[in-house]
Amino acid sequence: MAPHALIIGGGIAGTVTAMALQRAGIAATVHEAYPEGAAETGSFLALFANGLAALHTIGCHRPVEEASSAADTVESFGDTGARLGRQSLTGPWDEGLGVRTLPRAVLCRTLRAEAERRGIPFRYGKRLADATVRPDGTVVASFEDGTQAEGSLLVGADGIHSRTRVLLDPTAPPPRHTGQLTVCGATRHTAHQAPPRTYRMYYGRRAFFGCTTTPDGITYWFANIPGTDLPKDALAAVNPAQWRRRVIEAFAEDATPAAAIAAATGDDIVGLNGYDMPTTRVWHDGHTVLVGDAAHATAPNAAQGASMAIEDGVALARCLRDLPGPGPAFEAFERLRRERVERVVALSAAMAGRAPLGPEQRRARDAEVARRMAQDPREGTEWLTGYRIDWAAPVH
Repeated sequence: MAPHALIIGGGIAGTVTAMALQRAGIAATVHEAYPEGAAETGSFLALFANGLAALHTIGCHRPVEEASSAADTVESFGDTGARLGRQSLTGPWDEGLGVRTLPRAVLCRTLRAEAERRGIPFRYGKRLADATVRPDGTVVASFEDGTQAEGSLLVGADGIHSRTRVLLDPTAPPPRHTGQLTVCGATRHTAHQAPPRTYRMYYGRRAFFGCTTTPDGITYWFANIPGTDLPKDALAAVNPAQWRRRVIEAFAEDATPAAAIAAATGDDIVGLNGYDMPTTRVWHDGHTVLVGDAAHATAPNAAQGASMAIEDGVALARCLRDLPGPGPAFEAFERLRRERVERVVALSAAMAGRAPLGPEQRRARDAEVARRMAQDPREGTEWLTGYRIDWAAPVH
């Protein structure tokens, strides 16, 4: 019987994995927990050259580029408003790919539309409940609506609160709360737009703020503010006005435009708990494997979560293409990916910018940021954004 993958989760990781598997000659069906047409959450994200290059390998970079805007510079500021430095976001290894900015919802819709155009089936309203393996090796996924699906392997792309991860390892620790809440917004009405093709980062007394403005005049922003882990119901109960007020208060003492940008934002605001996963003990068994946030969720500070998920999908497809069966393929996948993604998770955690800080701590922080901004970007980022997956190279 020809191999068929059951993919759990229709976000970035699951959809890219399905397209990469198709290119490798392996059919897949994507099972998404939410109903078709359900609104995506989150704000904007950045795709760096490593993620864009991985999209190139499966030929779906063009629709993503058409739906996004380019950026190539980052500027950093302290809480006094003083500029700490300006640095290129690209390097000679980027091959002209640069950085692309777009809303997470747009990226998910764009990828799904391209996957469906290629004939990949999606099943909506399919929240995984259990997975078992028959004596003949067939994987049976059972969903909360009482239906089942069968395949030769299962890919858990079901995000940071992955049910697949728990089925693989019932003792797996939950995601780690970072001690911060991430609030994201978008506005056309601020007088403090970022320069073209530029990200601006503001290191505040109590919190961290980043923003960029697209060519059509939308300023996307995010704020990492101190906060405890809110239960799902409590998080949903916070309305946009309350999030806006919390962000304004977090930056009220700073001489930066962060509070003003938040104040100029209407209801296009969402708040999220900040989580990451420094390591996941069990990535796979002989029939099931984790990809994306299900395996290695990262805090948003390094802006690499989406790119890591895309890399995962392409890398997994190569392994399944070249090795004899899911077990050896999954072992190779973990060998190729674990060290890299855990390094990214650690990097992003180190960039969290904990606050509040006293005057001496802020001066030391600003001096360190200025030192980093003055460095040649090749000294610190080539391993990250210069990473490439060679689709043609066989996996051994």
